Amino acid sequence: MADLPPLREVIARHGLSASKALGQNFLFDEQLLNRIAAIPGNLSGKAVLEIGPGPGGLTRSLLRAGARVTAIEMDPRCLPALAELEAAYPGQFRVIEGDALKLDHDGLMGEPFAVVANLPYNVGTALLVRWLGGEQWPPQWTSLTLMFQLEVAQRIIAEAGTDPYGRLAVYTQWRSAAKLAMKVNRSAFTPPPKVMSAVVHIEPARMPEAVPARLLERITEAAFGQRRKMLRQSLKGVPGALDALAAVGVDPQRRAETLSVAEYIEIARALAAGRIEG
Repeated sequence: MADLPPLREVIARHGLSASKALGQNFLFDEQLLNRIAAIPGNLSGKAVLEIGPGPGGLTRSLLRAGARVTAIEMDPRCLPALAELEAAYPGQFRVIEGDALKLDHDGLMGEPFAVVANLPYNVGTALLVRWLGGEQWPPQWTSLTLMFQLEVAQRIIAEAGTDPYGRLAVYTQWRSAAKLAMKVNRSAFTPPPKVMSAVVHIEPARMPEAVPARLLERITEAAFGQRRKMLRQSLKGVPGALDALAAVGVDPQRRAETLSVAEYIEIARALAAGRIEG
């Protein structure tokens, strides 16, 4: 293992500070970072994608765990500190300068990979939705271990009928398994954010048959876009959706947050079948 200087020393030497505009909050606690890196299981020799490594705190833990890390960083101020890690772990670590929202992650990795990241708050949800989307399933990623604001994490793992339950829960849970792996106090960060954080771990599951992803997305978008209204009102703009409700026995007077993920799957399947037959 490389003998590295303390992270605080590296940050001071390079004159780094967390950028509010980039949604950055740095973590220094090595034990905490090691715990996060351990959540996906044994990473020795495995490919890992990290988004927004900043000065490389979590990166160090991933490298010590034996992972082959590719990091995407758009803040040029952090590149010199990350270059030191590249030199310390030759052939095990590479840095891509760029915007993670604009890059082809599958093409960049070229093999199955785990994603482990303390995501910048301003792009976290957008990246998650991207990883969860598309018709191709299972995905190239084998697991997602991601830091979010606690409120977002609760929305990801929420159950039907609870306040946090919405599109993000359905979108995540219909073909993957999500759990809240650990909570992280705001005091662990520099600077401390205004809210608590949490790490969510997601693994792909079997995709339900005959359910197009885009169709499920459209149904949940319409239903939760007007979540205070009954389904007969919120879904009337989706051709065939009300017939699909009747076909699977869902009362159109119910509201979006009362339907389980399984019920949304059945509605999407019935709607897809109706379109094919019609």
